[in-house]
Amino acid sequence: MAAKKTAKKAAKKAAKSPDAAAPKPAKKAAAKKAAKTVPKARPSTDEIAKAAYLNYRRRIENDLPGSHEGDWLEAERQLGAEE
Repeated sequence: MAAKKTAKKAAKKAAKSPDAAAPKPAKKAAAKKAAKTVPKARPSTDEIAKAAYLNYRRRIENDLPGSHEGDWLEAERQLGAEE
């Protein structure tokens, strides 16, 4: 019975030690690498359409030349730059 109590005390003491609680450096590096490799979400078609409409409105209000294709491409570029 005394052996069980000392084993439990040793396990508790080991769990409380700062070395046991600190994460391993290799695990930290792997976690950082995994976080960096997550691809960023691309803008949806609806988001691009809204931005293209705003580009169209700005172009018309300022009496600038252009086309709806140019407005769309500019919207894609703008949203891609925000990532």
